[in-house]
Amino acid sequence: MDTSIWRKKPMSAYEADMKNSQLKRVLGKWSLTAIGIGAIIGGGIFVLTGTAAHYHAGPALALSFVVAGIGCIFAALCYAEFAALLPVEGSAYAYAYGTIGEFFAWIIGWGLILEYAMGAMTVAVSWSGYFNKLLHLFGVEIPYYLRNDPFSASSYAEANGLAHVGWGINLPAFLVTWLVTYILVKGIKEAASANNIIVILKVAAILFVIIVGATAVMPANWEPFIPEPTMVEHTGGEMKEAYGWKGIFSGAAAIFFAYIGFDAVSTQAGEAINPRKDMPFAIITSLLLCTVLYVLVSLVLTGMINYKEITGDALKAPVAFAFDKAGMPWAVFIITAAATAGLISVMLVMMLGQTRVFLGMAKDGLLPKFFSEVHPTFRTPWKSTILVGTLVSVIAAFTPIGVLSDMTSFGTLFAFAMVCLAVLLLRQREPNMERSFKAPALYLVAPLGIITNVGLILLLDGLAQKLAMGWLVVGLVVYFLYSRNASNLNK
Repeated sequence: MDTSIWRKKPMSAYEADMKNSQLKRVLGKWSLTAIGIGAIIGGGIFVLTGTAAHYHAGPALALSFVVAGIGCIFAALCYAEFAALLPVEGSAYAYAYGTIGEFFAWIIGWGLILEYAMGAMTVAVSWSGYFNKLLHLFGVEIPYYLRNDPFSASSYAEANGLAHVGWGINLPAFLVTWLVTYILVKGIKEAASANNIIVILKVAAILFVIIVGATAVMPANWEPFIPEPTMVEHTGGEMKEAYGWKGIFSGAAAIFFAYIGFDAVSTQAGEAINPRKDMPFAIITSLLLCTVLYVLVSLVLTGMINYKEITGDALKAPVAFAFDKAGMPWAVFIITAAATAGLISVMLVMMLGQTRVFLGMAKDGLLPKFFSEVHPTFRTPWKSTILVGTLVSVIAAFTPIGVLSDMTSFGTLFAFAMVCLAVLLLRQREPNMERSFKAPALYLVAPLGIITNVGLILLLDGLAQKLAMGWLVVGLVVYFLYSRNASNLNK
């Protein structure tokens, strides 16, 4: 029995996990790539572009995406080496367990729970907003108290001079969460097929935005491309410095939420047909494709309208607003429909990743067996999927979402930095291990990945940093009171 908090899971245990896995191996390299694209393309293009342009970078938003993409590629190369070496479910948590030790692995796993849970809640509420906008375009209105949480419903009634009914529920967010939960319980093959169809539609819509939007670009909106630093009023009246090079980097931190897709790919190793070869391909391909699309869309958006005009309701749907402003209201239908469909795939991948992290941690004894129980017919972790669906649906239905995207970014950036550190340590300690993929120039790539991701954490919203640190403190309590003693390595 090893009682050290730095004890490491032996490689032989990983090999046993791969042999004894009850999950169906049905995902090829393009299905895995589509899972990555499904998670990456969503809130980043349809929601966060407006916020990042107005409050942070201005027309230089494209550079923010480049900076975030560079930070991601460092981490992605490290992820790819680990995914080829340890193709098991659990993502960065599993990688750290075999290299740095149990305590670090727990902290990373706890951070990933924050990343995926908060991300799914945020996307559910965003989906509800786009769905209501789509219904509005067809002349259908859901009563305000059935499309807003209690707090937002009260504010809406007051702002519009309505007699408040005293309650509210974001019913669309609640129902779409259960639709996604049903798909995930039914089976990974069905989930992947649904995701593939949505991804095709979503990428087609993004190409439509780039090609058609380019015809309405006015180069004057890009001048100056990097605006002079100035103070900008944020929600609640708070004044913060924006623009300039600092704005570019703070913009990169703000939109990092949009880049968690390739992390989601790494959670699917247990269901990949040939994980050692296909995981590195899917991780790097999905990241590169989506970075190019992000840069192009941000250039089109800031070229179609002046970044200063993206205020109020335009922040919720900046791309649709840009086309409406450009005299193409017909395009708003296409974009809104694409966003409504696209955000479902983002939710699907986030909740999928959440349950696979739970599965990996439960197999190691750090969480109760409940989280590792697989359905005998569907071969999916159905109990934890239903639990995640319950929590996400209830919180999304009754809670106003504020800084959750920044909290999601915190969990993501933290995990990325730890993976870069872990792969560097493993290359030093076990240089002769067989690696079907090796990150190039690792001793340059890994340190740059650590520096970039930690630096972006420091640029996140202060409240989000405090809340995320509070979540990590709760994780420490759970670890020392339960997980450390329940761990398989403790027996």
